[in-house]
Amino acid sequence: MSIIIMILLLSVLILVHEAGHFLAAKMFKMKVARFGFGLPIGPTLWEKKIGDVQVLVHAFLLGGYVAFPDDDKELNLPADSPDRFMNRPVYQRLVVVSAGVFANVVCAFVLVFLTAALWGHMPSGRYDIYVKDIVAAKEASIWESGLEKGDKILKINGINVTSTAAPILIAQLSKEKDSKVDKSLAEQNLKKLIKSNQTFTEDETIPKDVLIKLPEKSYEKAITMNENVLKGLEKYSDTEVKLSEKQIKLRDKIDGKNYIISDGEISLNDIAYAISDTVHPINMEVLRDGKTVELKPIYPNKDGVMGIQMDVREIVIPTKGPKAIIKASVNYLWEQTYMLLYGLYQIFTGKIPLKDLHGVVAITKVGGDIIEHNGFFSGLLLTAIISLDLAIVNFLPIPALDGGHVMFLIIEKLRGRPIDEETIDKVGTAGFMLLIALMVLVVFNDIYALVTQKL
Repeated sequence: MSIIIMILLLSVLILVHEAGHFLAAKMFKMKVARFGFGLPIGPTLWEKKIGDVQVLVHAFLLGGYVAFPDDDKELNLPADSPDRFMNRPVYQRLVVVSAGVFANVVCAFVLVFLTAALWGHMPSGRYDIYVKDIVAAKEASIWESGLEKGDKILKINGINVTSTAAPILIAQLSKEKDSKVDKSLAEQNLKKLIKSNQTFTEDETIPKDVLIKLPEKSYEKAITMNENVLKGLEKYSDTEVKLSEKQIKLRDKIDGKNYIISDGEISLNDIAYAISDTVHPINMEVLRDGKTVELKPIYPNKDGVMGIQMDVREIVIPTKGPKAIIKASVNYLWEQTYMLLYGLYQIFTGKIPLKDLHGVVAITKVGGDIIEHNGFFSGLLLTAIISLDLAIVNFLPIPALDGGHVMFLIIEKLRGRPIDEETIDKVGTAGFMLLIALMVLVVFNDIYALVTQKL
């Protein structure tokens, strides 16, 4: 049922977008030939003439359109007919083309406003994280850290903890023996090795059966990251160097020893990298009885687990009264718009790979889960974000999107005459094919994510 509700909500967004175009056209008394729900791919499920407009529902529901008489190449309209969309003033066409985007923005605000008014509060995106229990193995370092049940986690490695993302992500990235090392730590260990084993140079192969003294174990640097990584807007990246297969085997062989006997195939440099792959310490600050307590370092295991069971409490923003409702709604939409724009920037700059793009299948699955676990109002807020996303993406200057049409109209206004229709058709067709290819890609990504249980 929650998935059906999400599909209905997405369908409403498509209708709202196309209704924006339609109503703007009617405002200028333009003739509209067809109003289509879905794309004209495959069979038409329903068709009826309402007034002078042909209304159609297509089997391929992922989209919609408003068609003008110009779009029907078989219709013999005089070149100067006022029924032709292209004969209308540029400003009217600009309003009609932009109206779908405007409708989606208004829809987003209405959905957020209704949620704030009816729900009585709005999510802040922040959470208080408490230690519900410690469930680590007896030998785990967390028992020596000073952490106690009931502690409120304030900071991890200097990062303010306002969601479960920081503890989980940092623990995963800090795990023991991840086969990557910080180059500066490897260089420090190499200097120590050369000092205590002066017979050999750093890249010289050490003869078989020679005993090499190892320096005291050093830990890797604590993991840090910015807020955009924690919000999922950026992928975490580091400058660590991957170990070779030989160095990984050497690392496992050395583990816990003070010396190693050469097999005749290793160098001091190999040993330096092998002994540098240890674990990243996790430095935690907690609130206990009103006081801030700094704990001793915690070292996660090879699976990136600290052994903490968390108690997550959402911080909400009360929305009692018109002023609070409007303020919370505007702030929420502003923050979400920034995140959507930043996400697009990440995509276009290649920082988010195409394999991580998802579409309507993933949205339906995630939205259904949100409605099921968090309730209908959370689903409404997600729908508002999707409506904003539709507005932003549709306004990109890409042919076949509203932004592409706006771009053509601006060019027409600047040059003082319209662009050749054949040129527009060719560019539009290329843009449409690009969008279809992108749609196929994201649907594939969605299905793959579902099959591999990543969603």
